[in-house]
This record gives sequence, structure tokens and C-alpha cells, in this order.
Amino acid sequence: MDNNNEVEVPPFFLCPISLEIMRDPVSLSTGITYDRESIETWLSTSKNSLCPITKRPISDMDLTPNHNLRRLIQSWCTLNSSHGIERIPTPKSPISKAKIAKILRDAEKPQLQQKCLRWLRSIVSHNTSAKRCMEATGAVEFLSSLINTTSQNQSLALEVGSLVDIKTTSDDALYILYHLQLSELGLKSLVAKDSAFTESLTRIMQRGPYESRAYGVLLLKSMFEVAEPMQIITLRQEFFAEAVQVLHDQISHQATKATLKLLINLCPWGRNRIKAVESGAVSVLIELLFDCSDRRTSELMLMLLEMLCQCAEGRSELLRHGAGIAVVSKRILRVSQMASERAVRILLSVSKFSATASVAQEMLQLGVAAKLCLVLQVDCGRKIKEKAIEILKLHARVWRHSPCIPSNLLSSHPS
Repeated sequence: MDNNNEVEVPPFFLCPISLEIMRDPVSLSTGITYDRESIETWLSTSKNSLCPITKRPISDMDLTPNHNLRRLIQSWCTLNSSHGIERIPTPKSPISKAKIAKILRDAEKPQLQQKCLRWLRSIVSHNTSAKRCMEATGAVEFLSSLINTTSQNQSLALEVGSLVDIKTTSDDALYILYHLQLSELGLKSLVAKDSAFTESLTRIMQRGPYESRAYGVLLLKSMFEVAEPMQIITLRQEFFAEAVQVLHDQISHQATKATLKLLINLCPWGRNRIKAVESGAVSVLIELLFDCSDRRTSELMLMLLEMLCQCAEGRSELLRHGAGIAVVSKRILRVSQMASERAVRILLSVSKFSATASVAQEMLQLGVAAKLCLVLQVDCGRKIKEKAIEILKLHARVWRHSPCIPSNLLSSHPS
């Protein structure tokens, strides 16, 4: 359609989302017609199922092909072929609810389960339109139950030597469930399963192959973004231990960022900060910050570390690590303004609540005082400067012999 600007395209041929000629027009329950690819993308990425034009809730996710409009568009394309308009081919029929329902029923039969899971895996990998259809047909309930069952049977399978088959089943089910890109309602249904599904994913993070551990933490991140506070507060210590281990193992860049976001979301609730600290999160974050070159990942690590240092246990672990203060200080003015602010806030927490004379002396020797004075001289934001001044004032007595400390700070704390 290189030259379609030379002819006037009827406005009702255009998709309201893409503003391009519709290749596969489909109608929603609201009565508005869109191109299939555009509305499927909208529905899969939008957290609320609203019609883009009417803003009304979509009561039925079924997309009804508008055959009459498609034929009109095809005829118009043929009539205008002399202007370079190519005829739109007739699209293939999408997979139906009835077909998916049959696959799910067959998957309950042990002899057909692996074959059906391969079909479902292929569908979610290549067929965007089928994802919402699968969710509406009960795939979430089936797959989560399958993961629960196989996860609970792994210990028994180790004894009888059939663990490979069970792991394959669980891995396929988890792959499908993650790639369904579940709606908020679907994610909430997973969190609400009396913590059984969360415990199953925890076991997968512990014993599963790298790919499944990654999908497990990615799914958990999405689940707990929509969870209720009580569901977050009651998480067990084992959950945090396995999440920290995934972080330590650096399975993939995507899994690392998902784990950091998951822990940032969970730590403000209840005793979750302490659970994360007791699982070794502070030490792991310090080690990872040594070599982290990605800006956003560094920001997330410092954000989580600052959150953990809001409790005494977290500050204690930071100070116990030989490189804790040095690594945090090094990140100031080297990554981004956000990273600098988080690093200064960590140092402020230590200075306010955990700084002994020896800690203050160590900070001086590591160049923290000089770095904070540099913060005051560069354009890095008012909030960072205020916190840097507060730290310098807190340690003015110990740092008074440092040549970089401003005289006005020393005068407020005479020797």
C-alpha cells in the first residue's frame, strides 16, 4: 500500500487504534470494530478491559469477525489496485474456545497430557488472540493446579526415579502460564489460592531449571503487584531465601530485575525487610553492585539496599561486610541522580542510627567525606545536597581534620 495516500480511504476502513486500513476487522461487545492485531495488543497490555473508544467495560472478550466490512475493504483494494493498493488476503480463522476447551479436557488424561501441553505451548508462543481465550476457558485453573500437583510430587519422584517427566510437565505448564500475560483478575486468582501456588513457585525457584526459575520469579512479580497486604505479610522465610538465591545466581538480566522489583514491592510490609536481610539479601546486593554496569539495575539494587538499611539488622549486615560502605560510596555521582540519592540515603541511615566512632573513621578513610563534599559542589539536586550536609554535620567532630570539610560545618561542632 505504498501509494494509498493518492486515494481517499473511507474512514470506516481505518482501525481506530492504528489509523491504518484494517486487515482483519473484528467487533467488540461494545459495537466498535478494530483491526484484530491492534485490539489484541491493546487488550493484552491494558490492565483494565475497557473499549478504547467508548471507555466502557468489555463484557465479553470474544472478538467477532466483521466479514462484511472485510469484504468491502477487499473489494475497495481491488478497485484501487491501479493506485498501488494491494488486496488484503482473507485471514485464517483464529482458534476457538471450543478447541481450547477440548485440549484442556484432553490434558487431564495422563496419556495425552504431554502432547496437549506442547499444543498449548505452541499456541501461546505464536497466537496472540488465543491468550485471552485460554484464560476465559479455564486454562489458569488447570495450569496452576498442574504446577501444584507436580511440585508436591517432586520429592516422591526423586525416590522412584521419574523426576524428569514431572519436571517437564511443571516446566511446560509454567511456561504457558507466564506467556498467557494474565489479566489482573487472573493474577489475583493465583495469589488467592491459600498460598499453595506461591509455595509451589518457591519450590520451583529452589529446584527447577534456570528457565523455570526465571519464569517463576517473573510470574511472582506480576502476582504480588496486585496482591492484598495480608497476602504479602504472611509470606514465609523460605520464599525470601529462594528469591535472594535467584538474585545471587544471576539467571538472566530479566530475572534479576524482576527479583529486585519483587523484593522492593514486598519489603515495606510487616517483617519482610528482616526476612530478606536474614536470607542474605544485603551481602548479595553488595557483591552484585561491585560489577554491575547497567544503570537501571544499579538503581534497583540501591533502592532495595536503602530499604533494607531502614532496619537495624540491614545496617548491621552492611557494616559487617568489608566492602559495604565502599561500594555504596563509589556509586555516588557515577550512575544517575536516582542512584546517587539512594546511596546517600543509605549512608545517612548508617550515620544516624549505627555510626560508632570507628565506623565514622572508616568512612573518612574510604573517602566518604570527600565524596559528600563533592556532592555539595556539583549540580545533583537539592535533596541529595541536604542529606549530604546532614551526614557531614553528624560526623563533623570525627572528620574535623579532613581538609575537604567546609568551615561552616566545623564551626557548628567545635572540638
